[in-house]
Amino acid sequence: MDTIFAEATPPGRGGVSVVRLSGPKAHATLESLAGPVATPRMVALRALRDGDDLIDRALVIWFAEGHSFTGEEVAELHLHGAPVIASRLSQALLARGLRRAEAGEFTKRAFLNGRIDLAEAEGLADLLSAETEAQRKLAMRATEGELGRKADELRSKLIRAGALIEASIDFADEEVPDEVPEEALDLIKAVRSDIQGMLASYPATERLRQGYEVAIIGPPNAGKSTLLNRIGQREIALVSEIAGTTRDILELHTDLRGLPVTFLDTAGLRESSDPVEAMGVARAVQRAAEADLRIHLSVDGVPEETLVGDIIVRSKADLGRGEETAISGLTGEGVAELLDLVYDRLRVRAADSGLVGHKRQAEALQRAVAALAIDDSLAPEFLAEALRQAAQALAMMVGRVGAEDYLDEIFSSFCIGK
Repeated sequence: MDTIFAEATPPGRGGVSVVRLSGPKAHATLESLAGPVATPRMVALRALRDGDDLIDRALVIWFAEGHSFTGEEVAELHLHGAPVIASRLSQALLARGLRRAEAGEFTKRAFLNGRIDLAEAEGLADLLSAETEAQRKLAMRATEGELGRKADELRSKLIRAGALIEASIDFADEEVPDEVPEEALDLIKAVRSDIQGMLASYPATERLRQGYEVAIIGPPNAGKSTLLNRIGQREIALVSEIAGTTRDILELHTDLRGLPVTFLDTAGLRESSDPVEAMGVARAVQRAAEADLRIHLSVDGVPEETLVGDIIVRSKADLGRGEETAISGLTGEGVAELLDLVYDRLRVRAADSGLVGHKRQAEALQRAVAALAIDDSLAPEFLAEALRQAAQALAMMVGRVGAEDYLDEIFSSFCIGK
């Protein structure tokens, strides 16, 4: 592969700028700039020179092949954080035959070199985009390889079951224990049950990863925009006594005690002859139906159309209605309690999250469980093929596919082939 480089820190001025190199020429390039650097993983202060030009004095470190994130030779140069220094270093690296890394190429090389699996790579992407504590914890579980280990555990059971079935087919005249088929069927049922459980938790995990949506809905002038501004502690929505002021959907992204929540301010629900307002109402109805939770604000009466789990509150408590469930976005009365209720409702959903949070992962599991939806009375040859398909789907989920796994299991378990 080419030797690549990129600035690992955000562009612009800062205390330190880190430039990372990866590839077969990383160590030689480092020494061409900084002189001999013989000891891996030892930080040294060196002058970086391009010929007679002193580029900077920097902390340098290199990692030998097989001992870095990418699995290749890697060098890091910690420069002073002036953009012109990183730019001058880039010129020197390009002149030495290196090229700029493409987006995500360091992580891609880590996967290609077997340092991480696909699920860990996706977890790393989620970690970099995490905005709340719950998202960080979810992403960290993925980067630590939990899904890969679970996939390997399930695959090993399928391989064991497949080996038992293959042995009963190919070596029928040998001494194969009578309980072999029964053990294989038990393993298949256990794996199928585990995968179904992982798929059941997928919707909750995906929502936690992407964030929850809470729609604030109600008739015109119910205080929806005022409530949104109160939650955000700033003026996000235009507030007016004129009905129909809000026509498009306004979004407020928040961190609600570690949960990623987007509050939606929607158009007031009413019949309107104004075509623009009517479009806004239609969008409000559709987006509210798609949201994870709805807060119904009402001034008089109870909303006609609600869903199970919706929160219904009276608004404008500042007008002195004296109702216990009333809130006021203007004064803040009852808003903290409302947010407590929103958090409690969403926390229950977050508790159901698991390891599978990406559509690609869920689709692989669906292929696996579909392959295992087999009748126990199926002929051994068909059972063996179903197990191969399921194991293949699990391997594809994390990017690991082994064609010789069955043979290894057969020889080690039954001592056949002596």
